[in-house]
Amino acid sequence: MDNNMESMLEVYLFETNGLLTHLDEILLRCEQASSFDSDSIDEIFRIMHTIKGSSAMMQFNSIATITHKMEDLFYYVRENGIAQEFNEPLADLMFKSSDFLKSEVEKVENNEPLITDIGSFEEEINRFLKKISGEAVEEPQEQPKPEAAAQTPDAVAEAPSAVSDAAPAGKLPAAMPQGGGSPEDYPYPVKVFFEEETEMVHLRAMLLIHAITENGVTVHHSPDHLDTNPQNADIISRDGLLISFRTSQEMESSLKMIENFVYTKNYTVLTPQTQQKQQIQNVPEEKQVVTNETSNNNHQAIKQNLINVNLSKLDNLMDLVGEIVITESMVTASHAGQSGETGVDNNYTKASRQLRKLTDELQEIVMSIRMVPIAGVFQKMRRIVRDMNKNLGKEVDLVLVGEDTEVDKSIVDNINDPIMHVVRNAMDHGIEDTKTRVENGKSAKGTVTLSAQNTGGEILITIEDDGQGIDRNAVLAKAKRQGMLKKSEKEYSNRDVYNFLLMPGFSTNEVVTEYSGRGVGMDVVKKNVEKIGGDVTLSSEPGKGTKVLFKIPLTLAIVNGMKVSVGETMFIIPTNNIKQLVKITSDQVLHDTNGNEIISMRNQYFPLVRLHSVFGLEPRAKTLEDSIVVQVENHETVYCILADDLLGEQQVVVKSLPAYLNQFDIKECGISGGAVLGDGSISLILDIVNLYNNN
Repeated sequence: MDNNMESMLEVYLFETNGLLTHLDEILLRCEQASSFDSDSIDEIFRIMHTIKGSSAMMQFNSIATITHKMEDLFYYVRENGIAQEFNEPLADLMFKSSDFLKSEVEKVENNEPLITDIGSFEEEINRFLKKISGEAVEEPQEQPKPEAAAQTPDAVAEAPSAVSDAAPAGKLPAAMPQGGGSPEDYPYPVKVFFEEETEMVHLRAMLLIHAITENGVTVHHSPDHLDTNPQNADIISRDGLLISFRTSQEMESSLKMIENFVYTKNYTVLTPQTQQKQQIQNVPEEKQVVTNETSNNNHQAIKQNLINVNLSKLDNLMDLVGEIVITESMVTASHAGQSGETGVDNNYTKASRQLRKLTDELQEIVMSIRMVPIAGVFQKMRRIVRDMNKNLGKEVDLVLVGEDTEVDKSIVDNINDPIMHVVRNAMDHGIEDTKTRVENGKSAKGTVTLSAQNTGGEILITIEDDGQGIDRNAVLAKAKRQGMLKKSEKEYSNRDVYNFLLMPGFSTNEVVTEYSGRGVGMDVVKKNVEKIGGDVTLSSEPGKGTKVLFKIPLTLAIVNGMKVSVGETMFIIPTNNIKQLVKITSDQVLHDTNGNEIISMRNQYFPLVRLHSVFGLEPRAKTLEDSIVVQVENHETVYCILADDLLGEQQVVVKSLPAYLNQFDIKECGISGGAVLGDGSISLILDIVNLYNNN
């Protein structure tokens, strides 16, 4: 595949996936309202038409054919309306179509052959169209409305083989609406130029024409047959798209739409003489709208300043920023060492501070570029809940909280499957059936709440249901049968018990109702979350429900940390987790009922974790008075870490631990990764949550 074709395919996949996601949102909204409003019908029609045109051009026959059929269907619905009793069957048919299109697009992504036997699905759509139109009306467009009748079906007739065997062209509006009559009947022309980097520019032009005609304005355009003649792309890129209007009022009312069209670079309102002479050599400057001298209005183009960037380019940019951060710390450390005796040069100090400032700003910009709202992942869960409600006969509401929370693009790509798995488990095994809920004094309708929260250093994603919860005794009994208990059952906290569910092969149908019967256990969810540096915790209250919490770092690349030392070893504590730095005396250290050390500060008591004890190191500080205490916090608890000395703040690039170390459960011991410092040494980054939970 050449680069141009590959680029077109990327654009096709990006836009088609976006349109199908938008289609699901519309369908869910219409199903909830039990009706298809006119705006939704128009939007669905446009989505089907857009996918049909681009798929036909790419020669994806199955996709083009089905979307052509759905376009037929919604053209009839748009023109004639639909009876109330057909709203639900129409929604079901559209969801089925959406699933089919998604599966075919996924095959395109995986370079797999598309399905060829779609005759039965085509016939199902045709039968539904006949059903809603009545047996006597087999050809819904035999008597089209005047405006529709004026449209030529030539474009459909000349479409690729992907749609040649679809419904008769007369059922549809022309694939490219073109006003009837001669060009002289349209004396008000506008020349539109598109952005140079626009892909499939003829299809963009087609979308613009449709947007104008949707408002009841009939136009004449050149070149014509935009969706069936790819050669028009070169013509439009070179000469622009000529759109001619019947009246000056129609032209004026359409200019704002032309301005706001996302791919418009600029446009020129031509006089009839200009059009005849084709004087288009003087192309307007970018972002500038040129009008003829007789026009009294100056229209400033308003554009959406967004571009699509390949994620691999952002990954490379992020890696480069990481190397800059390391190099900056190396330069600063090197100069400080050389000038240790004579004092640091003031000019160098200023320059190094400025370099740090610019480096921080560059990092923030790169990070913000990679940030995307998690709403896209959350919205997909609406469809899952809808389908499972129908299949399981349950009534469950999905509540979304914090949809606007932004996370790194790589995290969004990897978090979809874990969230989907937990939502399915909650729907299938967590929420009781309606009868059981009513008998237990609950509302007949269950609730699954999906929320996201940015705590500054990490993202907290919670999937919570109000179902039957997890049976603690059943989990313990299974763990005992498998020989997994290392102490008496009474000594296991609820957290310890629920953690058994995260172990491979533990979740089975005979043990627990909440996470069983799907073939893939919660251990896979935990594994996928840990791949992006996150952690999974479970909590449950029998009869009340279950909560699954994903703790995911805001970014996987660069963190601000505080360097502490224990003996000859250096550790980094993420700054976001640090609450305060204190000095303590030995009389402040007490013991709880289990013999664990705690620190008394300001009439409060906090657990104490000695790093040298955890990692088996020999400390330099022999007394508590010579040591430093770092009070840290996370969303679960506040505790204190004891180290020998404080070495200062450091911005570090997070490097994941080698895969072969996973067999030693390094992360469980409280180490999340490593960092290369300015002098070339390696420091370990502490995982505040696991450091406390496993010691």
